[in-house]
Amino acid sequence: MKPTRSLLALAFVLAASVSPAFARVARLSIERREPVLDGRPFGLAGPYETLVGTVEFALDPSHPRNQAVVDLGLATRNAKGEVAFTADFYMVKPVDFARGNGRIYYEVPNRGGKGILRRLQYAGRSSLDPRDEADFGDGWLMQQGFTLVWMGWQWDVPEQPGLLRLRAPIATNGPLAITGLVRAAVLLDERKPTAPLGDRGHIAYPAVDPKGRDSRLYVRDHKLDAPELVPRNRWRFSDGTTVALDGGFEPGRLYEVVYKSKDPRVAGCAFTATRDLISFFKNDASAENPLAGARLAYAHGISQSGRFLRHLIYQGFNQDEDGRRVFDGVIAEVAGAGRGSFNHRFAQASRDGYQHWNILYPTDVFPFTDLPELDPATGETAGLLDSANASHTAPKLFHVMSGFEYWNRAGSLVHTDATGTQDAALADTSRVYFIASAQHGPGSLPPAEPGVGANTGANPANPNDFRPALRALVRALDEWVAHDVPPPASRYPTLADATLATPERAGWPALRDVRLPLVRNEPVRMDYGPEWARGIITVEPPRLGPVYRALVPAVDADGNDRAGVRMPEIAVPLATQTGWNPRDPKTGAPDALAGVVGSYIPFARTKAAREASGDPRLSIEERYADRAAYLGRVTEAALALQRDRLLLAEDVPVVIERAAAHWDWRAGRP
Repeated sequence: MKPTRSLLALAFVLAASVSPAFARVARLSIERREPVLDGRPFGLAGPYETLVGTVEFALDPSHPRNQAVVDLGLATRNAKGEVAFTADFYMVKPVDFARGNGRIYYEVPNRGGKGILRRLQYAGRSSLDPRDEADFGDGWLMQQGFTLVWMGWQWDVPEQPGLLRLRAPIATNGPLAITGLVRAAVLLDERKPTAPLGDRGHIAYPAVDPKGRDSRLYVRDHKLDAPELVPRNRWRFSDGTTVALDGGFEPGRLYEVVYKSKDPRVAGCAFTATRDLISFFKNDASAENPLAGARLAYAHGISQSGRFLRHLIYQGFNQDEDGRRVFDGVIAEVAGAGRGSFNHRFAQASRDGYQHWNILYPTDVFPFTDLPELDPATGETAGLLDSANASHTAPKLFHVMSGFEYWNRAGSLVHTDATGTQDAALADTSRVYFIASAQHGPGSLPPAEPGVGANTGANPANPNDFRPALRALVRALDEWVAHDVPPPASRYPTLADATLATPERAGWPALRDVRLPLVRNEPVRMDYGPEWARGIITVEPPRLGPVYRALVPAVDADGNDRAGVRMPEIAVPLATQTGWNPRDPKTGAPDALAGVVGSYIPFARTKAAREASGDPRLSIEERYADRAAYLGRVTEAALALQRDRLLLAEDVPVVIERAAAHWDWRAGRP
């Protein structure tokens, strides 16, 4: 009789806690172990299994390579003088690890979840606990023998089962609690009487002195406006983590609550935990290591998690306590030019920084480029890779950006100087790949209409699905690291070839109903007070200085981005697809940019319809004789990307099928 999944799971469960004598991983506790898809084999790697459990860490605060962790020396210590804490982990590995390719593919969880199964394996849904075929997609990474690993690094992820969490230690002043200022940004899309202090469901630092003089509420309409103080008698704390305003919070306005809290988490332990877990897997040869024999480790971070990886590299955490390289290759996907609120007192890791959302957190801060650059306003010279280059631990690094990052995440500063007037040199170990005319994440058909799902914009969302390009880049990174095969040349807009510009000079076509926004996220120099060098904020909101000049991709006559990796549906277009989308007027601030989404602005189907609407863009019937002609040109574009190693041979049919669905949807749409 064939055993059921539950019986197999029972057979594989380990009620075990192993204690490796290695570095700062004190214990790896495997709490659940079960076969993937009832033991189905994945290529030469054979069957896979899922391991779920907890990692216990112990840090020596005096170790030189732990000195960058803010407040680590103020955390409670155990009998050995170490700071102990734990994190959740999740692993999908070959049952016989030796049958795999010896490589770890580590995803930094975005807000506690898992993204690469949808991104890289075309999984039909995102699952916090993948168990079914739809959760694993085509198994692309697993067919190659990769081991997939996730570990919680945020202490503040929402209280939702399945999200991966790090239980960070708390900094104290001996027997006394440490207090300090916290600022909570609030932006609502409809008028409401109350608002949470936490960001998007994340755990908030509570207000401990709700009526104290440190409690203030500010409002402004634009990031660079002077904040207006709201009279104290108009607002109050409903409880420690909720604020109420008489008359309600107006949609689209930028509110900031400043208050006193206590018990700051030592959030920077997220960096040491990531470092030490991967170092353990790569270097511990004992039976306690389920990945003993692992040779290489790659890290992939999406959005917030990509900024985490930029920050980890910048602060020297790609070097373990024994001086060894941790990650051999890194993909920072749709991270833009920033780092994050990851390693300071009262850090709020979920806070990012968009043109009109989560403003003025320490995310977009100098330096932005990999190699040293000069900040003319301060005289500082620094680069993202300074520490890694000095210790010879720099990873092979791919910066992958969509159009959205140029508009909302100051992406151009990754490859220009701080003044935005010169192209910057790239490190030999780095590449920059711009996915032209794409939004913050891969889109889908049909485009989400305004108000549907995550689309808070005025236009339908951008359906550009760039996952096939991501898979090709993963393959290129692996070949570069493992076999020293140089990857495709960087593809991104530059000042030198006039494909990078201010919005006014980007070349937007004169569409009757859609204007190019004249705003974009330009980082501003922020002064958080005299203690900021030690990671302590004493001035909230921060005092503002000059902005860093950010630029956007120039567009062609259709409004599509000229430079970068143009997916076949952009090279052979049926619409204008952008990385920006104005906020829906119903949500307030209609001249600001919506978060996350881009725009889809379809071509007219016929010449007559185009002429009647005054659309300067050619209609579909003027471009393509019929469906076959359209798909023929899509095929040519796909094969060109394949020749350039920016599309895998097995994904050419995928993009052609997708283009056919796009044509059929447009042909049937009035």
